[in-house]
Formats: sequence, structure tokens, C-alpha cells
Amino acid sequence: MVTKARPYHLVVFGASGFTGQFVAQEVAREQVVLEQSSRLPWAVAGRSREKLQRVLERAALKLGRPTLPSEVGIIICDTTNPASLDEMAKQAAVVLNCVGPYRFYGEPVVKACIENGTSCIDICGEPQFLELMYWKYNEKAAEKGSYIIGSSGFDSIPADLGVIYTRNKMNGTLTAVESFLTIHSGPEGLCIHDGTWKSAVHGFGDQSHLKKLRNESNLKPVPIVGSKLKRRWPVSYCRELNSYSIPFLGADVSVVRRTQRYLLENLEQSPVQYAAYVTVGGITSVIKLMFAGLFLLFFVKFGIGRQLLIKFPWLFSFGYFSKQGPTQKQIDASSFTMTFFGQGYSQGVSPEKNKPNMRICTQVKGPEAGYVATPIAMVQAAMTLLKDISDLPKTGGVFTPGAAFSRTKLIDRLHQHGIEFSVISSSEV
Repeated sequence: MVTKARPYHLVVFGASGFTGQFVAQEVAREQVVLEQSSRLPWAVAGRSREKLQRVLERAALKLGRPTLPSEVGIIICDTTNPASLDEMAKQAAVVLNCVGPYRFYGEPVVKACIENGTSCIDICGEPQFLELMYWKYNEKAAEKGSYIIGSSGFDSIPADLGVIYTRNKMNGTLTAVESFLTIHSGPEGLCIHDGTWKSAVHGFGDQSHLKKLRNESNLKPVPIVGSKLKRRWPVSYCRELNSYSIPFLGADVSVVRRTQRYLLENLEQSPVQYAAYVTVGGITSVIKLMFAGLFLLFFVKFGIGRQLLIKFPWLFSFGYFSKQGPTQKQIDASSFTMTFFGQGYSQGVSPEKNKPNMRICTQVKGPEAGYVATPIAMVQAAMTLLKDISDLPKTGGVFTPGAAFSRTKLIDRLHQHGIEFSVISSSEV
């Protein structure tokens, strides 16, 4: 795949950003793993050569590889300069786009990659951007043979592939899944970089555009197989996990639904209903999060409110988000568990007239979600694009991770890198 025209397998765009630096380190780790079997020529890209150089120097120090900075290419480009993005895309087989919020900076990168027949992976958790890219560019990407795969970080690889894994492990027809995300933190607590907060603020402030986009797309609803999955209350108690939970507000539900539609329409697989929740522990956490949620939903309605939310993330999120992001200690002490409770029907039992008679519980476990699991997921998705070519959809297009990777070895790759998928229990009721 490496030619004079395309010297790099992977290019990390936005490598000097907060998340981008961790993605660059993860590519460097992968390069070491691969060195015995095959080369992985790669580059970092962004606006400032000095900053990119510093990222490589820090990675070299962290990984104990003093020669790293001299082995990695540097490409200078900027989202406001389409010619520079074309130049980057022409040099890569796959671009790993870490520059967000994607609603402001994502489209020029997608466009440049498609124009130049390059594949592109992002870690976007913004449903409006993800769905808009599908409607605008799916046909063109298919024509050019480019695979454009959104939400390939923590939003939403664990959820999307977790549902597929649960379906594959069930001895019958899976019809509905609820997932519960639990974030574990160490003594210094949790913190998330404010880039994620900015994306959320703009996303909630612009819900009307997402509704409009969905109405205009005029899609037929995906059929419901078996009993309808009941929605939980905004605050509900999960007996199995002994914890209160609230709906998960990330991109997971949007992504999983799009995957299920794709699998039904293209592979004739029975669709799975899905709902996502996050556990919040005891009642004190519930109250704290409710206040943060109310502040957010009230302030996002006004331009000045959005400015205040973005200017003071720490204050309005009750300390969960900050401009500095988490410390290395906080990252090292943090991990996540996503538990899936699935229901369905054993072989030979008709979903039309009967109640579900099968239950399954699966889990996806991994290291800290934002800056360890996300880079692992993104880099392994990219490696899957490079290595499992025959198992990908036949033509390019704009895909969810589940649509692109349902028949590949991505789950095995993630498992080998510390994001583990397992069956907890499975039984006939």
C-alpha cells in the first residue's frame, strides 16, 4: 500500500491536540508491535511543526525510543486551507482525524479524503455531524473507494461492537439490548478535557438542526422484532448493578441504530432495539448530575449562555470537565465497564406472538475511556482497515464502526490491546 505517491499508511491529523497526542503515542506503540512482521510508515499532521515535533519527542521519552522523532513524517496542514488537506490526503492510506469539534472542522477533512480516494477515521461523538456526512458524502465515498468511518473512539466502538458481540454470542435471536456504562476512578477522581464539553454544548444547543435533518431524510422506521423495549425513567435504579442510572447522552444510541439499519438492509440481519444508560452510583451523585444537566440544558438555549458554559467548563460541570484535562495519575487510575443486558428468542420460538424467553449479559471492559481506550479503538480500527480488506463492505462509503467492521477481526484486535469482550451469563427463561 505504500508507494511513492502515498508514503504513509497512517497520518494522525491534529496530533498536537489533547487527544491527538495520545493517538500518536498509540500509533508509535503499534509500530513497535508490528516491527517484527511488517513496517508501519506514518506521519503526524497539523498547523505547527514545533508542536508536532514536541509531541513526537514526548512520545519518544514515554516509550523509551529516542529515534522515534526521526522515523515519523511531519505534514503541515490546516482545516482552513483545502489545498493543504488535499496534500495530506494524497500522502496517506488512512487519515486519523483528531480535530474537533467536528461540526466546525470535520467536513473539509472528509471532503479532502474522498476527493483523493483516502480512507478516514474519526472519534466524533456528535450525531448531527455523523449523520450529515452520511447524507452528503456516502455515494461519493463509495464511488471513490474511500471508507469514512465516524465515532471510532469511546463513542461508539464499545457500544456498537458490544451489541454485535452480544448478538453473535446469543443462541437464538437477539431483539433488544440495554447497556450500562460504569466509569471507575481512582482517589483523585475524574476529569475530562473541555474539548468534549465544547462538542456537547454546541450539540445540545443545536438539537433542532438534528431533528430537521432526520425529518428530511424521510427514512422508514427500522421494524421492531419481538417485544418493544420499554424506556426507563430519567433516573432509574438498576438492580443487577446496584446503582442508579441516567440515560447516556453521547452518540451511542444514534450510532447503534444506524448500524442496525445497515445490517438489516445490507446483510438481512434481524434488527436489535437499543437503549444506553450510565450508572451514577448513589443519590448524591444523582443530585449533582441533575443540577449539572439542568444548567447545561438551560444555558445552551442562548448564545451568551453557550459562551459562559464554554468559558467556565469546570464551574458548570461541577468539576468533571476542565481546560487542562486529566492528570496522568487520574488517567492511570481510571477504567470503564460497559454491561449489556440482552433479551430475545431461542431457536424455533416466534417473536411475533411470544414473550422473550432468552436472556444474555455481556461486558466490555477497558482502561480509561477518553485518552487510553479511545486511541486504542481508533488505531485498531485503522489497522483493521489496512489488514482485513476482504472482510470490509465491498465498496467504500460513510459507515458506522459496526457497519464497517461487523465481519472483521476488530473485536479480537481490541481484546489483545486491553479492551476485553466477555459473556457474563446466558440463559433460557
